[in-house]
Amino acid sequence: MSIKDWPAEQQPREKLLAIGANSLSDAELLAIFLRTGVKGCSAVELAQMLLRDFGSLRQLLAADLQQFSVGKGLGAAKFAQLQASVEMTKRFLSENLKKGQVLDSSNACQHFLTAQLRDEPFEVFACIFLDNQHRVIKYEPIFFGTIDGAAVYPRVVVTKALELRAAAIILAHNHPSGVAEPSHADKQITQRLIAALGLVDIRVLDHFIVGDGEVISFAEMGLL
Repeated sequence: MSIKDWPAEQQPREKLLAIGANSLSDAELLAIFLRTGVKGCSAVELAQMLLRDFGSLRQLLAADLQQFSVGKGLGAAKFAQLQASVEMTKRFLSENLKKGQVLDSSNACQHFLTAQLRDEPFEVFACIFLDNQHRVIKYEPIFFGTIDGAAVYPRVVVTKALELRAAAIILAHNHPSGVAEPSHADKQITQRLIAALGLVDIRVLDHFIVGDGEVISFAEMGLL
């Protein structure tokens, strides 16, 4: 049966318009993106099949062109559309953390950092530089490492903070393993950065670790 023959309240697009996108399942959201199914398979059934084959919506979004094109009904055109959608989401979140904005929401910060860092295949250490009123000056990835870690040099962070005339800083990095729990090394480098930045009167407000589906805050854990 075609989706058009379903009751209106069960059709993904009509359901989204009536009660909002957050009410839809991953398969229903993907079905709206796909627009059409294939012979003998509705868009929703195709979406369910793809999610099963790839393992999750995130795995589908993270696939490269070759991996993506293996999926039934998928190809270069849909890959380009999907990647454009992903990039628009990142830019939307970046707008919520634009220069001059007062950073007073931990949730907005976590959502932004998740979009930027969660799908990085290697560890990336980044900083959000703030002025004395906690307005965003700049977000910048600074150190890039391997799947196991990245070397972080306090002198480089201090130099960059002074160059931007920052009064405060938020540290962040991802764990490609997906486990956000801070390691002993994470705790050590955080304390070294706090000490080094403290010498030039720059405060460390938090250190976020981005894992797979969760973000750990050092401030909330009492580790600062």
